[in-house]
Amino acid sequence: MPGPRRGRQARDGRTQEHRVAAARRTRRSPKQRRKKALLWTGGVLAFVIVAGSTGAYALYQKFNGNLDTIDVGDAGSKSVAGDGPLNILIIGTDKRTGAGNEGYGDKGSAGHADTNILFHVSEDRTNATAMSIPRDLMTEIPDCTTKQPDGSEKVIPGSQNVRFNISLGQEGRDPGCTMRTVKQVTGLSVDHFMMVDFNAVKTLSTAVGGVKVCLARPVKDPDSHLDLPAGESTIQGEDALAFVRTRHSFGNKSDLDRIKIQQQFIGSMIRQMKSDDTLTNPSKLFKLADAATKALTVDSGIGSINKLTSLAKELGKIDTKNISFVTMPVVDNPAEPEPITVVVDPAKSKQLFAMMRSDTSLTEVKKQEKAAKSKQEAVLEGDRAAPADVRVDVLNGGDIAGAAGATVTWLQNEQGVPKSTNKANAPAKIDRTTLAYAPNQADQARALADMMGLPATALKQGSTDAEGLQAMVLTLGADFDGAGVPITGPATAPDIPKASADKAECAK
Repeated sequence: MPGPRRGRQARDGRTQEHRVAAARRTRRSPKQRRKKALLWTGGVLAFVIVAGSTGAYALYQKFNGNLDTIDVGDAGSKSVAGDGPLNILIIGTDKRTGAGNEGYGDKGSAGHADTNILFHVSEDRTNATAMSIPRDLMTEIPDCTTKQPDGSEKVIPGSQNVRFNISLGQEGRDPGCTMRTVKQVTGLSVDHFMMVDFNAVKTLSTAVGGVKVCLARPVKDPDSHLDLPAGESTIQGEDALAFVRTRHSFGNKSDLDRIKIQQQFIGSMIRQMKSDDTLTNPSKLFKLADAATKALTVDSGIGSINKLTSLAKELGKIDTKNISFVTMPVVDNPAEPEPITVVVDPAKSKQLFAMMRSDTSLTEVKKQEKAAKSKQEAVLEGDRAAPADVRVDVLNGGDIAGAAGATVTWLQNEQGVPKSTNKANAPAKIDRTTLAYAPNQADQARALADMMGLPATALKQGSTDAEGLQAMVLTLGADFDGAGVPITGPATAPDIPKASADKAECAK
């Protein structure tokens, strides 16, 4: 990109330098600084800013051509600007693409799901939870339908009691298989995926001019080639890759400790991307946009610059202080004499998954509880219909087979609701249970909410009154655990370590 001509006067009497200075002052406005995209869409934000200059169409074509996409079918297709929370799976593979990466990873690997982060964005876009999923988690991989190069479909059989990381690459599995595996484990539907390899860490860290990290003590690791002094360092390229790959230098030298290091690195890169040093430097922004779009492989639902720009705008609304990093709660695999793999911690994980499904922020749990209670009181304020007068159709949009029928049986036999009807499976799976009702059915909705233990967020009032014998519609979601079990989010956050993207910590 050619530099500006010095001293050239415009018709308004200002020099090019004056116009550039004015533009920089505009870019530094607090409102704009708050709306910056995160690590995996930083390049998209850069495109938005750079494309304001001449040659925008050429830049659009260039960046759009950089993207690789994979059609994962119905594994994820939600609109990024639609209502409701967003769940985006970030996959880092061990595929050895790119110059200088021949010595890394599993030789000949098609790329396994080596690093995995489920990024949950709240419905109001004020907060997010980034949950790391250990690659050595023993789990079940469900059957997976994949698209073949000739357009045909192939069903890859599922596997029992295997490592999570082989949900990608093994036997031809694509990222859609990893998305389905996440749903199998957590009960959370994954809307989109973004996948990067080793090269992305090197190119993105270099494009932003380096990422600041902190070490509690000096490290010299012959395996990853990480060689850094104690204290703060700025790393990029090979050093950045060595930092996120090392697992013999910190904590118990396990993959779980490496996850903490990767979370620290990502948090630091987010802070660097939204710093004035990056956002006011056109050359750096161009390099970042080019590197990010080249690094990304995404699902076809977000496989264009326009769609990624929409996603960047959604993610850019989140303040970094409200981004929490956590690791899926796990325990050592009891089936192994000397455990090298892990299994889901049944108590703590259930609590965390429930919080994410109910869209409760880990950073503002108390505030969310108070707001939810206030909303609950407002929605449920008023008369209750008698159980015999409650008319409801029940659909199953969750994962428990026969849930709609079981719920109708429970409502009729134990709650005295004879006008409840089993409508079998819903048109699509949903994460959270909903109750749709008309304004003149509010008393029925309140009564059913009391019986089911529905949170205020589950109640969806329509705009027109019901006519005749029209029934309310109760659609059970992934948060449904069984007839008679209250459908509410947990009152408190699980007792698990968490970190903030807004705060730097020294690796120990």
